[in-house]
Amino acid sequence: MSTSLSSFDWVVIAGYFGLLLAIAYWVINQKNKNSEDYFLAGRNMGWFVVGASIFASNIGSEHVVGLAGSGASDKFPLLIYELHAWVVILLGWLFLPFYLRSGVFTMPEFLEKRFGPKARWFLSLFSLAAYVLTKVSVTLYAGGIVISTLLGISFMTGAFATVILTGIYTVLGGMRAVVYTETLQAIILVIGAATLTVLGLQAAGGWSSVVNEVGPEYMNMWRSMDDKDYPWHWLVLSSSIVGIWYWCTDQVIVQRVLTAKNLSEARRGSIFGAFLKLMPVFLFLIPGVVALVLNMRGELAYDTPDQAFPALMMQVLPSGLRGLVAAGLMAALMSSLASVFNSCSTLFTIDIYKKFKPTASESQMVRMGRLATAVVVVLGIMWVPVIEKLADGALYGYLQNVQAYIAPPITAVFLLGIFSSRINNRGALATLFSGLFIAAIRLTLEVLKNDSWDKDGLLYQLADMNFLKFSTFFFLYCVAVAIVISLITPKDDKDIEGLTFATITEEQKAKEKLSFSWLDVVASLFVVAVVAWVMIYFS
Repeated sequence: MSTSLSSFDWVVIAGYFGLLLAIAYWVINQKNKNSEDYFLAGRNMGWFVVGASIFASNIGSEHVVGLAGSGASDKFPLLIYELHAWVVILLGWLFLPFYLRSGVFTMPEFLEKRFGPKARWFLSLFSLAAYVLTKVSVTLYAGGIVISTLLGISFMTGAFATVILTGIYTVLGGMRAVVYTETLQAIILVIGAATLTVLGLQAAGGWSSVVNEVGPEYMNMWRSMDDKDYPWHWLVLSSSIVGIWYWCTDQVIVQRVLTAKNLSEARRGSIFGAFLKLMPVFLFLIPGVVALVLNMRGELAYDTPDQAFPALMMQVLPSGLRGLVAAGLMAALMSSLASVFNSCSTLFTIDIYKKFKPTASESQMVRMGRLATAVVVVLGIMWVPVIEKLADGALYGYLQNVQAYIAPPITAVFLLGIFSSRINNRGALATLFSGLFIAAIRLTLEVLKNDSWDKDGLLYQLADMNFLKFSTFFFLYCVAVAIVISLITPKDDKDIEGLTFATITEEQKAKEKLSFSWLDVVASLFVVAVVAWVMIYFS
């Protein structure tokens, strides 16, 4: 089998990009009448587009590359992060009604309505920094691996080319261009990865042969409680904290459901997105295990686990299909970048620029959003060398590490803010600011840690503590700070009707009951049941 792209592969790739640009061109010609059009696609999307956009926003090249890399290395417990379909269900049923009632564009805007302007400022700046640390830079790093492996060009050349192409249609078309192109990208990615999974299993002699080769213990996602890297109890707790932050409070994901026509379409979109979220286990993790088996047999070569997916693709797929999967990988890279680009421009423009210049015209706001996108990309590129040090060939592990430090304070504030009307502005701010300080210390120590440090010293112990254990205790600290500070300070004197469970009116309750049917409930329970089955199977 050839290990380079054929002429037919290039025809398929060119056809995909031609279709993508045609869709983007059509959307751009629809014009964006105002900022709501540009940032939230006019709040007029249906459930299918919303769900596909959620999936495509999440499954970027860092997931394709990183999750397959976890399957090809001794990191099978990280599978739990791909079983967060139940958290996407939580978004639709628990968080979404509060967000839509508030009529917000962004998550920081919701915090302002709940806690005041300082909370909004914090989350806006914190989110932009987090996107540089996790989303933009990680996607660029993964994209560089994919494109250099597929096309035989340099890492940065491929990354820059994709960034420029994605940036053009994102900047010009806004959110509507993003969600429509993401729908196409989600379809291409699923078809391509499913094809690779089937043909890869055939090349390895079937699923039973794969399991026998690596051994059943390798496929066990549940390690003992005293495991050095992934003790199961800390893994469950920490991954749930990260899951709620990522799926229920993060601008990139939540912005997709905010584009929906109404609560019914938004909730069904989140349920459909949860259903699609079940697929990565089968589409990306299993090809990684297959690549490992073929590597053990001497039938496939790659330098690091993160190269397992593109290497397997080049090895087992015939001409044409190879081009389709290559297009799917590039689609994953582009969909992630497009999502982050638009969310960054939304955050900066709505939450920062408009605060400084409240009289800004609609055209000025759109122009500023485009400028913010360019700045975030440059910062992301500058962070790539740090990722190379931390990832060490296991990109998915790096991603979970950093998210474990970012998530606890934000998850604590959103959860407590919705469940309790007594949590006040002072409690939220104390949690957010002290949480940022602690997360920065931990990340800095982890980057700087080396063997010359005193292994019994406080700094080394703090840097060396298992990241899952650290994340869990960090979350408990954040919850305690929010509650204690809120209770010893006066209650906020502001209107929070409909923003907490205690302040929902009877009219709002009645309206919410009319927003779903028994089919929505059954579909949600089905997704949760599949998650439970996968957890039991890989045990």
